[in-house]
Amino acid sequence: MSELLSNIKKQLDQKGRGFCAAKWTQVTIHLGTGLTHSCHHPNPHKIPLVELKNNPSALHNTRHKKKARKEMLDGERPSECDYCWKIEDNSNSFSDRVFKSSESWSAPYIEEIKEYGWRGNYNPKYVEVSFSNVCNFKCAYCGPQFSSKWVSEINKNGPYKLSHDYNGTDDLKKKNEMPIHHNDFNPYVEAFWKWFPDLYPDLHTFRVTGGEPLLSPDTFKLLEYIQNNHTVNPNLSLAINTNLGVNDGTIDRFIKIIKDLTENNKVKEFIVFTSIEATKSQAEYLRYGLDDSKFWVNVEKILTELPKVTINIMSTYNALSVFTYDDLIDKVFRLKKKYQNNQRYWVSAIQLDTSYIRYPKHLSVKILEDEHKELILQSAKKMLYYGMKEFTHDNYGFSTVEIQKLKRTYDYATSVDDFDVETNRRDFVKFVDQYDKRRDLNFLETFPQLKEFYVKNK
Repeated sequence: MSELLSNIKKQLDQKGRGFCAAKWTQVTIHLGTGLTHSCHHPNPHKIPLVELKNNPSALHNTRHKKKARKEMLDGERPSECDYCWKIEDNSNSFSDRVFKSSESWSAPYIEEIKEYGWRGNYNPKYVEVSFSNVCNFKCAYCGPQFSSKWVSEINKNGPYKLSHDYNGTDDLKKKNEMPIHHNDFNPYVEAFWKWFPDLYPDLHTFRVTGGEPLLSPDTFKLLEYIQNNHTVNPNLSLAINTNLGVNDGTIDRFIKIIKDLTENNKVKEFIVFTSIEATKSQAEYLRYGLDDSKFWVNVEKILTELPKVTINIMSTYNALSVFTYDDLIDKVFRLKKKYQNNQRYWVSAIQLDTSYIRYPKHLSVKILEDEHKELILQSAKKMLYYGMKEFTHDNYGFSTVEIQKLKRTYDYATSVDDFDVETNRRDFVKFVDQYDKRRDLNFLETFPQLKEFYVKNK
C-alpha cells in the first residue's frame, strides 16, 4: 500500500505539488442548499444560478472550482485545501490529496486530467448528492441544514442558548444557505436532472445522502432511472443513506427495487448506509424520532431479503454512546454471524463504522470524566475479542479497520489539545435541559450514569 501511495504522490507531484485529482473526479452536492465541494475538506461553496442556466454540470464544474484546478495545474496549492497542506508540511504522512487520488475512481484518470486542463466541464466519477433536508428525525447532533424537523423546531423555539447560539438559522439566512423547502421548486434539483443523463454513463460510484433520502421522491426517481437504463452503466457502485425509520410501505418499495437491481446485475454493487450509536432508550434519546426495535427489524429485513447487500452502520460516536456501545457491538456481532454468506458484495453482512464527533463540541467524548472514557477502551477490547473470530468463523468477526476506528475514538477522547472542557461541559448541561423541555424527555432518567456529572456541571 505504501509503495502504491508513493507512486501516486510522485505522479501527482510531476504536475505540481498542489495537484489533486479529486477536484475533478469527486463531488458532494447539497441540492437543498445549492452548495458543492470537492473533496470533503474545503468548505462548500454556493453554486451560482447564472452558471447553471446554460451548464447544469456547474453543480460540479463551478468557476470557483475551475480556479482551484488552474492553480493546481500551475503547480500552486489552493488555500481552501489547507487540510492537506498542513499534513504534508508538518509530517511524513500521506495527505488525503494522495489517498483520494489513489482511489479506483481517480487513479486511472490522472494523466487524462492533466491533458484535459482546467477550463472544461469534467464529469466526476464519484458523486454524492443530497436532494433535500427532508427528514423524520431530529438527532441531537444534527441541525437545520440536514433535517427539516430541526428547521421546524428552531423556527418555533429559536436556537439553543449555550455559551453561543447553537443551531440557529440567522447565519444560514445571511449566507444564503438556508435549505429550500422540499415542497418548493428547486433550481438545483432541476439542473441535476438535466445533467444526469450525461453524467450517468461516466459514474463509478453514486451515493444518495440526506436528510432522509427515502422521503424524497427524487431518490425513487433516481433508482427507477437506473432500473430502466442499467445497460448504459452496469458497473455502477450504488449506495443510499437511510435512517430506516420510514413506514413499512416505503421500506418494502425500496427493497423491491434494490432486489431487482442486485439480483439482475443492474449495478455492480449496492450498499446501505445507516446510523445508530447506542441502544434502546439511549439511542432513541440521541436520534429523536427513532424506534429502536423497528430499526433492527428493518436491518434484518434488508439482510434477509437482499442477500448480496451489506449494511454499513455509520456510528456517530459521542458522549452519550459510551454506556450502551457494548450492547451495540454484541448486536452487530450476532448479525454478522447470522447473515454471513458468500454472496455479498463486501465480506461482512453488516459493519460498524465508528466515527467520533468533533462538532457539536458539547457532545464530544472529550467532555467526559476519565472513568467514562475508559468504557470506550473496554468496548474496543470487546470488539477485538470478537474480531479474533474472523479468522476461524468464516470472516464474520470485526475487521481490523472496525476495531481501530473505535480505538481511535479513545485516543481522541484522551488526547491533550486546546479543547475547552469546562465550557463544553456547561454547554452540555444547558443543551440537555433545553432538549428535554422542547421534546418532553428526561435526560437523568435515560442516562442515570451521568447524574453526578450533570449535577457537578449544572
